[in-house]
Amino acid sequence: MVRKLLEVLMENLGAELVDSKIDALIGMKIVNMNFYPTCPNPDLTVGVGRHSDMGTLTILLQDGIGGLYVKVAEEKWVEIPPSPGALVINIGDALQILSNRRYKSAEHRVRTTSTKSRVSMTIFTIPKPTEKITPLPQVVEKDGKAHYREFVFAEYMKNFFGNAHDGKKSLDFAQINSA
Repeated sequence: MVRKLLEVLMENLGAELVDSKIDALIGMKIVNMNFYPTCPNPDLTVGVGRHSDMGTLTILLQDGIGGLYVKVAEEKWVEIPPSPGALVINIGDALQILSNRRYKSAEHRVRTTSTKSRVSMTIFTIPKPTEKITPLPQVVEKDGKAHYREFVFAEYMKNFFGNAHDGKKSLDFAQINSA
């Protein structure tokens, strides 16, 4: 499913990737099972603070409780209500970089509730650590310039895990600053 999604997203950008490149972009998979206990005063705690995912695509299965919020504008958050059997698909930072900002990684957070515990399961698809990540040439040609520099994904992982999560600031690592 992830492979097909990535192929469609690449096709939409006018880019066709060989199988080995797709394999490298989704080469690592990490499964997280998350448990958020009830909290008597949920306004005083955070389930997971605001961040974006570092990888290519993230697949999330929520329970029926809710609590996932996505930032849609400056200081505006929208709850993503759970839908039975539905998966939530997030664009990750690696895909934002590959698409030269055409696809945006989702800044999101999780809030706890005072009434019920929450459970979710997440599958992160992440490029292989040795994979070079850079905006796709077909997209840069259309855009006229690259917004991100090339790097090896292990460098991005080190930066991502070595700093406190603060929204989408992890992307600053790869950003090309225009003078």
